[in-house]
Parts: sequence; C-alpha cells; structure tokens
Amino acid sequence: MFPFRKILFPVDYSPPCEAVVPYIKDMLRHFSADLTLVHAYGAEALAYSQLALANPALPGEARVHEERRLREFALETFPGQHVEIFAELGEAGTAIDKIIERQTTDLVMLPTHGRGPVRRFLLGSVAAKVLHDVSAAVWTCTGTALNGHTPQIPYESILCALNDSDEADVVLKAAAAFAAMYKAQLRIVRIIETPATSLDVDFGPYKKDLMDAADYKVRELKGQLEIDAPHSVIDARVAGGVRAEATLRKADLIIVGRGRAQDMFERMWSHLYPIVREAPCPVLSV
Repeated sequence: MFPFRKILFPVDYSPPCEAVVPYIKDMLRHFSADLTLVHAYGAEALAYSQLALANPALPGEARVHEERRLREFALETFPGQHVEIFAELGEAGTAIDKIIERQTTDLVMLPTHGRGPVRRFLLGSVAAKVLHDVSAAVWTCTGTALNGHTPQIPYESILCALNDSDEADVVLKAAAAFAAMYKAQLRIVRIIETPATSLDVDFGPYKKDLMDAADYKVRELKGQLEIDAPHSVIDARVAGGVRAEATLRKADLIIVGRGRAQDMFERMWSHLYPIVREAPCPVLSV
C-alpha cells in the first residue's frame, strides 16, 4: 500500500475539485508519485456532475475537445509535473475504475459534494461509487470541509478510526506507517454504538463491559503491532463520534478501513460514507 506510487485525480473542474489540488501536490512531493487525470464526459456523466456538457458535438469532436481541455488544466495546475490524461465517454465511476485497472493505481484523490442520502440515491455520487467499488486506497473530503479552510499539509495530526472487523490490524498498521512518514502525531479511536435504553430493556449494566472489552482489544492490538499511540473508546453514533474526536484532536486526516471481504463490507459501508460526509477534514480509506 505504502508508499503511493500512482495517484489518480478525477477532474470535473468544480470548486471542490480545485480545492483538492494542494493535497494532491503534497502527496506527489511526499511520495514522488506519478499523476494521472481522468475526466468523464457525455450524458451518463451528467448525473454525477453539476457541470453542463462542454461540447455536445459528434463523439470524435467531443473527445478531442475534452482531451484538450484536460491537458490545459494539467499544464496550468501541475506545471513541471509529468501528467497522463484520459478523457472518457460515459459515467464517471466506471471511467475511474477502468483507469485504476489499466494503471494499477495506488491512490484515488477526489472530493465529494457531501449530498444527503435522498439526493445521493436519485443522482448518485462519484465518491460513493468509488469508495464502494474500487480496489485502490481512496482519499476524499467534502466540499464543505474543503471550502474556506487552509489545507493543513503536511499532516501533523492523524486520527485512526477502528472497528471490530478482521481488518483492524491492517488499518492500524497503515495509519501508523502513514503517520511515521509524515512525522505526524497518531491517535486511535474506537467507537462503540450501544443500543438506546428502552422501556423493555435496560442496557446500562452491559455498557461498561462492552466499553472495557473494546478498550482491551485496542490495547492488545497496539501491543501486537508494537504501536505506541494514545487511544479513546467512545459510546456514540459512529460518524458523529469520529467527527467529534477528529474535532477535539484537531485532526488533519482521518484513516479508516473499507472492508477487505464482501461479507463484512455491508457493515463497513453503512458507516463509511457518513464518516466521509460528516468529517471535518479529509478521510483516507484503505
């Protein structure tokens, strides 16, 4: 996984897209990585974009136009950097997946507009599709978190959010390695979403046992991996708890897992996109 050698940047020319550029330049410098840009155009791409089709001409003419536009963006945005470009006709998520497979991409970096669940269901979300489908690590951040904030790079404070899946050791090792590369402070959080107390069931007596068990597992995992980093165990809704801890610790980056196996992925996915949507800073999912 580390170091990242091939970074893919999907471009839609929107303000959130432009706001991601400083983070991409930092990754390129830090890892001496190669950069590829991809832009999806055509009717299928419009459902995932706020932009109108730039040139609804014949397919061949449209491709030439979009390639020229993307090349000009690359020259202006990444001067002196060798950049490969791909203008792909069709839906953006499919175009991204195609380039990842073609180039064995290590990392995809893109913003998300942070749309709510209803609009995401109606219009789709490139970031949601990428998080769900692709094999590469994904760095993303909402436009709300990007706009009006000076990028904190290089990263100084990194929060690793763990769950109880089998991938916890992989996620924690990745977070520790990334923090070491940036010489950043690493902190770990484990969120326990305990059931609400109802009239029929009083869950209070079991809450402490659950919290203590989670704390023990985190301590055990840190010992096995020889990772010396402070951790917290919090009873909260997962996305809200991660957001609160990231805000409290002034995190510049949150690192989470995405699920290595499909049988655990539905559980991961139920939390991943809400974490991204509510995060006060970028999220790297591995």
